[in-house]
Amino acid sequence: MILELADIRVKPGQEVAFEEAIARGIQTVISKAKGFQGAKVNKGIESPDRFILQIFWDTLEDHTIGFRESAAFTEWRAIVGPFFAGPPVVEHFVLTYKS
Repeated sequence: MILELADIRVKPGQEVAFEEAIARGIQTVISKAKGFQGAKVNKGIESPDRFILQIFWDTLEDHTIGFRESAAFTEWRAIVGPFFAGPPVVEHFVLTYKS
């Protein structure tokens, strides 16, 4: 399993609308992608304009090729992109320990 971690900053005052949009985008677009296993969204306490999106994929390629190179990615960005204050920082991780 691969963890995609996206660090997202949204435009000030758009936090509530972004929360709705990201939930809708995950439910209607990303959840249908091949290899999708689940997602979490966390909102910053000290920085309420900062969100951490975690998406769990079967393989790295399910995200980087299967999803990112598909029309679904364009649909996803149309839903959430208007709220971005800047480009999200996206990285991928593998699990090395779990309690």
